[in-house]
Amino acid sequence: MMKITVLSSGSWGTALAKTLCDNNHDVHLWSRSQEYSDAMEAKRENFRYLPGFPLPDSLHLTADLAKAIENTDLIVTSTPTQYVRHSLEMLKEHKTTAPICNVSKGIEVSSLQRISEITSEILGESHPFCVLVGPSHAEELIKNMPTAVVVSSQFNYLAKMVQNVFMNQNFRVYTSSDLVGVELGGALKNIFAIAAGVIDGLGLGDNTKAALMTRGNVEMARLGRALGGFEETFNGLSGIGDLIVTCTSKHSRNRSVGEMLGKGLSMDDIKAKLGHSVAEGVATTKSAYQLAQQYKVEVPIIEQCYQVLYEDRSAAEAINYLMTRDAKQERN
Repeated sequence: MMKITVLSSGSWGTALAKTLCDNNHDVHLWSRSQEYSDAMEAKRENFRYLPGFPLPDSLHLTADLAKAIENTDLIVTSTPTQYVRHSLEMLKEHKTTAPICNVSKGIEVSSLQRISEITSEILGESHPFCVLVGPSHAEELIKNMPTAVVVSSQFNYLAKMVQNVFMNQNFRVYTSSDLVGVELGGALKNIFAIAAGVIDGLGLGDNTKAALMTRGNVEMARLGRALGGFEETFNGLSGIGDLIVTCTSKHSRNRSVGEMLGKGLSMDDIKAKLGHSVAEGVATTKSAYQLAQQYKVEVPIIEQCYQVLYEDRSAAEAINYLMTRDAKQERN
């Protein structure tokens, strides 16, 4: 049995905490809000993000970070990407040496850094770090529906440890040596999920979404190669696997954002409807667009998503542009 600390009491962090409890670990779920932590303790339920699912009796709830990470063997960070830097700065203040397992999916807008790069900058290059991503929704994992993900790290022992810590009959974990590709696959697919939602909102069909997902995977691989990832990674769980589930699922917040855009809602209205939920793809679209510009990578779908989200281009105009571009040979 290991002591494992999960930072952030959102839906995914909570579902993973429950999985770790199922595996008989000593799990501490940290919430930024003392008030919400107390409320979850009283109800024994994460009623904001996973209503209707009781928390395991063995799960410890706390808003005391020092207590949560004291003598911990592993820290699972589930903080939204644009707030990860702050969480890591807090961990640095507490001088933690525990390995970090990040499960958030995104690219920081201000620095264009992946979470592994932010972690290395703040905690040092030698601090053990891994990323755990794949086609997974909290709403299904909490029900023990079979789920497969991938863990990657520059520290082989850590990837194997995390694989063993999380794996059970409902949660299968593979390992990968391609940290860059695994991180980017998990982040970039959210952009195409927004585009898939736009297709749904406009009432377009399966042909359109199949084309989007296929060419979207090509763009992920292109940008991934430019940044040092392996092309084959994007045909795996963090690439095409995560792309499929996020583009098609009713649980996907990113797809829901796109659907509302397709129906004509403004981003202000969408943010109001989302409430506490975070759609990572909105910020990642800006980061990916800027990285593609910097590395001179052709990513027409990402460019059009950026224009729809940040330059007031209509979804119909974006689709027309993509469909009327010069004829090309299919290639990656």
